[in-house]
Amino acid sequence: MKNLTAFKVSVPEQVLVDLKNRLKNTRWPGEAEGSAWNFGTSETYLKDLVGYWLNTYDWRKHEATLNQYPQYIADVKGVKIHFQYIKGKGKNAKPLILTHGWPDSYYRFHKIIPLLTEGEQSFDLVIPSIPGFAFSEKIALSNEAVADLWKVLMTENLGYEKFYAAGGDVGMGVTKALASKYPEAVAGVHFTDLGYPMGQEDPNTMTEAEKQFAQFVQQWWYSEGAYAMVQSTKPQSVAYGLNDSPVGLAGWILSFVNAGASPELIERAFGGKEELLTNVMIYWITQTISTSVRTYKVDAIAQWGSQPLPKSNVPAGVAVFPREAQFPKEWANRFVNVVSFTKMKEGGHFAALEVPNVFAEELKGFFYSLK
Repeated sequence: MKNLTAFKVSVPEQVLVDLKNRLKNTRWPGEAEGSAWNFGTSETYLKDLVGYWLNTYDWRKHEATLNQYPQYIADVKGVKIHFQYIKGKGKNAKPLILTHGWPDSYYRFHKIIPLLTEGEQSFDLVIPSIPGFAFSEKIALSNEAVADLWKVLMTENLGYEKFYAAGGDVGMGVTKALASKYPEAVAGVHFTDLGYPMGQEDPNTMTEAEKQFAQFVQQWWYSEGAYAMVQSTKPQSVAYGLNDSPVGLAGWILSFVNAGASPELIERAFGGKEELLTNVMIYWITQTISTSVRTYKVDAIAQWGSQPLPKSNVPAGVAVFPREAQFPKEWANRFVNVVSFTKMKEGGHFAALEVPNVFAEELKGFFYSLK
């Protein structure tokens, strides 16, 4: 290992005092009578959550949990990368890099760490924070640029000749780029989504199942896609309010979490109330909401100005959870070499938090099936 510095999360007390003052002094906007979640994040729900945040939630307890696993800061091509690094206990543990998305963080994977590092079928887990998120450098990069950093982190900083990779959401784009650009180093990849039709596809090349998927995505985009449109076009405009108001930050994040779950499922979909707040806290204490939303614009610009990456031949596993967009296998096969395609029975966008045992077994089953 080289160019690594040990790291611990340690938030100054004045940051927590300031947070409580801001929460207490929130100016609530009010909501339309009976609107519930139909106009965006429910104020009724958010007030209840903020009450819990103020009176019950204990950041120091979760800070200790975050610090129970080894963490480092690596200098990777001049960019500061924060990551957890947990060695597997099996004799032939496989190196696996897990990449999160938005609006979550490296914390997405905390429940599956013990599940993937114990026993003979175990992994050396590398769980980084994407640049612009959490404790990595505050810089927004495209998915391809992040993939370039991950390859260097795994092969040069950590010394693995070959490794495995998994990710969803933004992490999907990074993992897909890793497989396309570095097939000599990536032994296998796993995905929970593979992007969406954007209206530029030739309909003559699409199967009926793909066309139905495209129709679903178009409808979803009109009803739930506002966050992506704003962040891909005017990220700076929303950054001021989100970085200044913890309630505004929570409301914006919760609006997306709710897109993949009905109101009664929103906490379970993200693992619970404590997990929801810890994830929001990571954005708040690091002041990275601005750079995190900016990644959407940066990646959009990068895609507009370049040819799509070629299809990867690296063996790929795909798991489609029931509260994710239900894309067909042929859609996945457009981008990656699908050797395993599984329709899961439970879970949604944040499966590693919601159904950690199911997700961990899926990863172990796939990666250990590869020669």
